[in-house]
Amino acid sequence: MTTDIKKSGTANEANDTQRPDNVSFAETALRLGGKSADEARRTGLVDAADDQVETMFAERHRTTASPIHRAVWERRVPTDLFHRQLPPMSDDIRQMTSNCLHVVRKHRREGTLYDEFDKLSDIVLSELADAGYWGALVDKRYGGCGLPFQHFAAFLTRMATIEPTVAGLASVHGCIGAVDPVRTFGSPELKERYLPLLASGRRLSAFALTEPGAGSDLTALRTTAVLDGDSYVVNGEKLFITNAIPGRTIGLVCRIDDRPAVLIVDLPEEETESFTMNRYGLYALRRAHNNGLVFRSFRVPAENLLKPPVGDGLTIAYHGLNLGRIALCANAAGTMRSMLASILPWAGFRKTYGQPIANRELVQRRVGHLAGLIVGSDALVQWCAGLIDQGYRGEMECIIAKIFGSEAQKEAAIELFMKTHGGRSFIHGHLFGDNVHEYLAPCIYEGEGEILGMAFFKSLVKQHGQHFFEPIGRILYEAGIKHPNLMNPDHLWKLKTPMAAYAKWIAGRRLLGVTRDSMIDMPIDLRRHAEFARGFLSNSCFEISSMMRTHQLKLADRQCSMAQASSRVQDAVTMLVASLYGAKHECELTRAAAAVLCTHLRHRITGTLPTGRDFRRATELGTAIADGGWAALHDVEQESILMKY
Repeated sequence: MTTDIKKSGTANEANDTQRPDNVSFAETALRLGGKSADEARRTGLVDAADDQVETMFAERHRTTASPIHRAVWERRVPTDLFHRQLPPMSDDIRQMTSNCLHVVRKHRREGTLYDEFDKLSDIVLSELADAGYWGALVDKRYGGCGLPFQHFAAFLTRMATIEPTVAGLASVHGCIGAVDPVRTFGSPELKERYLPLLASGRRLSAFALTEPGAGSDLTALRTTAVLDGDSYVVNGEKLFITNAIPGRTIGLVCRIDDRPAVLIVDLPEEETESFTMNRYGLYALRRAHNNGLVFRSFRVPAENLLKPPVGDGLTIAYHGLNLGRIALCANAAGTMRSMLASILPWAGFRKTYGQPIANRELVQRRVGHLAGLIVGSDALVQWCAGLIDQGYRGEMECIIAKIFGSEAQKEAAIELFMKTHGGRSFIHGHLFGDNVHEYLAPCIYEGEGEILGMAFFKSLVKQHGQHFFEPIGRILYEAGIKHPNLMNPDHLWKLKTPMAAYAKWIAGRRLLGVTRDSMIDMPIDLRRHAEFARGFLSNSCFEISSMMRTHQLKLADRQCSMAQASSRVQDAVTMLVASLYGAKHECELTRAAAAVLCTHLRHRITGTLPTGRDFRRATELGTAIADGGWAALHDVEQESILMKY
């Protein structure tokens, strides 16, 4: 958590703690809340990086102006902020995506996707380069395709139905690899030197952030780079770096002058005394290379240092994560399509007591529910990518996409796909048995889900805490009040101004309510879901503010409470986005799938149980898809039924 949660009202211990002038009040508040000076300092660094990323965006596109923040804290919020139409695709983009899909389909059909080490073959990577795949997000002036992110994300979903690892590598290369850091933070010379190479696929890339002792704690970096003449000398070790093999280009996060920094590094074509790889077996990402990197007095040209306009290396690392989170959800949407396409023939073939299991209510519900998870992922991807294209930072929105997509894929794999296929799931060659780790690992990619949920909560409450609770903490600190007591007239008098402001905010929201635009043009069932979600979001400000008021500095340690509140808001946002997406979709089954998902999320928010009517809607959707197919499964190949008998 960041300082802004932890500083929301504090009992001051000024007599016990000295506050140097160069230490922020937020950092001091953490220390007063019982945190060590080191933890307070580290958390402050993460906060600073987050604040610096914010300054890179126009004010109207920052977190406080985002759809979610406005829906919770403001009175007037246009509902159309929660839907973004997919723009028309140009002919050249359509041709590029078609060519890339053809390459992967052809090699899959011919059995040549993988090499002798069971990794994606060099010929596949090369042919994708010729088709323009690796330059999808690179501007045309540097030889790329310049795809809008909405089209890129939709393209990844289609690619993931054929080979999810190919889709994942596009994200590794273009979103969190070297492409985004160079195009966003590189000098003109660095862009001219690297972007054509990255666009052409002559240099594939990765991002080297994680270290053996630094996972989600980005401040625990130990890799260092020291300037020596016209180059930096790097020492340290990286771990779990996807797409990292000799000959690749990486964005290397390290410490320079005790501050995080990013160097663009060309790995040698083979291992040397100064560069070696730490090879290990990894169940997930089995079709891609994933290695540790060890640097010993490894030299990197000084001009390869990225220099963000504000902040440091953490600013750069944070920037690309949002794109990667959307890409992860897009990949999940494609992967779940493959699961559903493989469930359908099996459900028609497998019989129990003389009847195909496709006629069984449990299987019908699974098919309907899986369709809902797919539509939810599609809706979030289209919405979040549209916000990115429009210029929004999209921090909270992209976190929701990542968490929903990864958790939906996990549920689909275990609860729907595996249980429907039974023992055959574990036969060699079965989609589940061969890829179970691929289905589960995204829950920790781009940030573990519950940790990200708390980061979401931090972003949501940050401004509210600064505006209403930080003034209280400052007054208590300056007055030397160790244990505030509102029954003490002196304490009450000192706090009268900020407390009056807070009381005015509460009264205003309760008396004036929220102004909502009409949803009369939506189908009735989806409109009811959208209205519920919108109402829940606007009322959640009271619950969240009450948590901040109750726990004050201790809120940062109430991780379970934060995670629960965060999850409910996330579900409400997903409901609203999915209902609007479904309402504007031309496919009747897609609209029904959106309604099934929204019903599921509503029960999860309210803690209620599904009714018989809810089950019927899900099973009717499942039956319709099993009997007549679904447009969302167009071009998705069905896996063969193994061991027919």
